[in-house]
Amino acid sequence: SVEAAKAGGAAGSNQQKIGDFWAVGIDSVKADKLGATPIRAELDRIAAMKSAADVPGVIAHELPLGVRALIGPRVSQDDKNSDKMALYLHQGGLGLPNRDYYFNTDTRTKNIRRAYVRHVANTFKLLGQDSTTAKANAARVMALETALAKSSRKLEALRDPYKNYNKMTLAQLDKLTPGLDWKAWFAQMGATSVDSVIVGQPEFYQTVGQLLKTKPVDDWKAYLTWQVAREFAPTLSQPFVDESFRFYGTTLRGAKAMRPRWKRVLDMEEDALGDALGQLFVKEYFKPEAKARYDTLVKNVVSSFAQHIQNVDWMSAPTKVVALDKLHKITPKVGYPNKWKDYSNLTIDRSSLAANVMRANQWQYNYQLHKLGKPVDRTEWGMTPQTYNAYYNPSNNEIVLPAAAFAVPTLLDADADDALVYGYAGASTIGHELTHGFDDEGSQFDAKGNLHEWWSKEDRQRFNQRVAVIVKQFNGYTLLDSLHINGKATAGENIADLGGIVIGLDAFKKTKQYKEGKKINGLTPVQRYFLGYALGWQMHVRDESLASQLLTDVHSPAQYRVNGPMADVPAFYEAFGVKPGQKLYIPDSARVKIW
Repeated sequence: SVEAAKAGGAAGSNQQKIGDFWAVGIDSVKADKLGATPIRAELDRIAAMKSAADVPGVIAHELPLGVRALIGPRVSQDDKNSDKMALYLHQGGLGLPNRDYYFNTDTRTKNIRRAYVRHVANTFKLLGQDSTTAKANAARVMALETALAKSSRKLEALRDPYKNYNKMTLAQLDKLTPGLDWKAWFAQMGATSVDSVIVGQPEFYQTVGQLLKTKPVDDWKAYLTWQVAREFAPTLSQPFVDESFRFYGTTLRGAKAMRPRWKRVLDMEEDALGDALGQLFVKEYFKPEAKARYDTLVKNVVSSFAQHIQNVDWMSAPTKVVALDKLHKITPKVGYPNKWKDYSNLTIDRSSLAANVMRANQWQYNYQLHKLGKPVDRTEWGMTPQTYNAYYNPSNNEIVLPAAAFAVPTLLDADADDALVYGYAGASTIGHELTHGFDDEGSQFDAKGNLHEWWSKEDRQRFNQRVAVIVKQFNGYTLLDSLHINGKATAGENIADLGGIVIGLDAFKKTKQYKEGKKINGLTPVQRYFLGYALGWQMHVRDESLASQLLTDVHSPAQYRVNGPMADVPAFYEAFGVKPGQKLYIPDSARVKIW
């Protein structure tokens, strides 16, 4: 980015866009001079509303810019017909992370609510409102968001794919929300050819309809002004950046100091031009020999998983046949995509960071919207190769494994022995994502990516009995005050962690290193395998961040992504001599046994 900014680059080229985004982003002096000017047109649009009837039109304008106000539309494959793209409506519109923050009665959460209202008022003051007006508007925002939160579902309830799939015609949606003309509203959003929609949480949209009828326009002005300011505060002058960090960084996450500006700008550039940066990353950091190594690793872990499916004693033979068919039809995407996003019609310049972020959000919105009515592109990647993450996509029955997910900390790939690689990548990434296809949620999708039951009733019952054991185990981990892991909300991830470990281990047992059994730095191959898995979860987390994760994340905290599943793996006990009475010891009868 730095080099691109210096070089300039031909107008419209990726180099020019990377360079200009970086140059204006890193220019804090310019941002301070501009103040709130980059969002003034959006604020004026909101201020000009005459009645609540104007609200849908304003939201339709703000959504493509990245303002997550009131509703949550997205374009994705139809869960029950994976060859078709569909428009989904999900709950949204909150400034706090989720509904629990509006209703939990523990001291920590009550303090966060009070701090949030102060933060909203402070932001209004930065926009020029006097103290009395700012406080009144902050109260309006909190009241409206609390009403939305009341009709929002809890974290664990959002993981049921059947209950969050409610397909409706637009006439049915209009009936759900009397007074709203969804065909006209979708047209304002640019979705002119929509005839049906999949509503995730109908009760939320009933509330949306009621609020649009009952809340006065001044409430909506306050709410939408806040949503615009909240979204773009990190791109504006330092007072906005500081105020945003005070609440979202310090109060919510416990961070004592803001990350350097260059890191924050790079994150925004990743969101805006991820594939352009990805091409540079792959060329520099993911050589062909690394790609070949991990392609082979995927095949070996798939083979191990197939053996596990054949060996489990709780699944019937007919269901095993279908499970193996699904496993072998999983598409692995390793390293990077074969085709990259084309940013030629995205304008990036040096006018302001906020303007570039808005245009990039608009580009992404149009990119997604354009998929409606088109054939599904099953070659597309939902992550960039430089993203340290991975995912299983049930609609495509695919695992997507970005190059960065294979980078072992402090080691070049060529210097990492198989034990580390099988633990770090084979278990915690490849095996983990494969297992998602057979966890409590992914197992409800078939080999084609459609939501329907392909297990026998008895197999599903036996599986659910085992899931209940892992839910109970993780519910028992209390980390902070009275806050404990939500075993039900995290069940899918905990199943995938455990599955990845046992499947990856059996794949590792077929390697030359395992068979030779030589120690490295005093550690056996199996000990190094387990340490390889743990390498990815080394971190220090502040209490505030931990509390937030326990309420909002379907993943268990890092420590328990290691110590939790390891306590269920017999080979771990053997490798490290774990005995009764030690912290990680669980009696064999209480250990989770799924895959």
